[in-house]
Amino acid sequence: MQKNDLVTVAIEDIGVGGEGIGKVDGYTLFIKDAIIGDVVEAKIVKAKKNYGYARLMNIVTPSENRVEKPACPMARRCGGCQIQEMKYGAQLAFKEGKVREIYDNGDSLIMVATDRISCFDVILKNVVSKKGTVLTQMSKFWFDLTKDILPNHMISTDVKDMPEFFQKPEYDGNSMMCKKLEMLPIECIVRGYITGSGWKSYQENGTVCGITLPEGLRESDKLPEPIYTPSTKAEIGDHDENISFEQSVDHLEKYFPGKGREYAEKLRDNTIALYKKCAEYALSKGIIIADTKFEFGLDENGDLVIGDEMLTPDSSRFWPAEGYEPGHGQPSFDKQFARDWLKANPGNDWTLPQEIVDKTIDKYLQAYEMLTGKPLDK
Repeated sequence: MQKNDLVTVAIEDIGVGGEGIGKVDGYTLFIKDAIIGDVVEAKIVKAKKNYGYARLMNIVTPSENRVEKPACPMARRCGGCQIQEMKYGAQLAFKEGKVREIYDNGDSLIMVATDRISCFDVILKNVVSKKGTVLTQMSKFWFDLTKDILPNHMISTDVKDMPEFFQKPEYDGNSMMCKKLEMLPIECIVRGYITGSGWKSYQENGTVCGITLPEGLRESDKLPEPIYTPSTKAEIGDHDENISFEQSVDHLEKYFPGKGREYAEKLRDNTIALYKKCAEYALSKGIIIADTKFEFGLDENGDLVIGDEMLTPDSSRFWPAEGYEPGHGQPSFDKQFARDWLKANPGNDWTLPQEIVDKTIDKYLQAYEMLTGKPLDK
């Protein structure tokens, strides 16, 4: 497959970002706005070795679960309630297999972090027990810790405060009632150490997302100061597209005329402030936060509020401080075990051995206990 190829694809699944997934001669394609059951014509916009992203050009045969128009006019821009091209009943059936489920509760949302796990934008077939509870309770911990910097969307994690439907064991501990926000279409990434894609870029031209860094840095080195590297969702497939600060101003201006620079500066300044406080705290507990991402929205008064999840192993890169040594990659408290095994075992049918599942949740639990000072009690 090559960029600009036109293909006809039957959509068989949906990715973690709500994009349709189909295969052409064994080659996986992610296609935004396509849903399970659609047969679509799509144009490839990015082709990688084993998968690619394509733009929906035409719906050849619509799914029986497709609706003519999403119920919410903000659906595509917000991203909080995905797959609104599907009938509501089909959405509910699909959400039973999602990594995170979001339910409309009138004037609030109920966010449920499940025990499913995704890698490379595909939801794996395994269940990772307690993962959802770790993510929810860790977000709660950070939300409580940072209220002095900025308010957040959390209302409660006690299912007794939620509708009766959620007052069941399967929702206890992994559910959060949240305020509804108008989400700002910027993913706020902050990097305190040079690693991952940032290290790769630095090796090529001495910059990370257009920011020039000092010469002589080694992989995993701490940066002189944290850097803010915003991204926006690419037009296709809800995948991150790095942008400069000035581009973030322009992007926000399109959605909020006259407010682009104000909002961009608030996002940058609060992202850095949150990172500095949390990184200092985490280091005192033996964990380095190498990088992370935040998402923000506006409440009913137009005030900036932290949304989504916060500083979990799914949204951050946590390293053990003990044994930290620049010059190479670091061990981490996340799903790297799962990623490494999948890379080393092609044709895996997206199913992990139990040993890898156990190692993954052990890392999540270890990070939670180190940061909070207590074992998970749910």
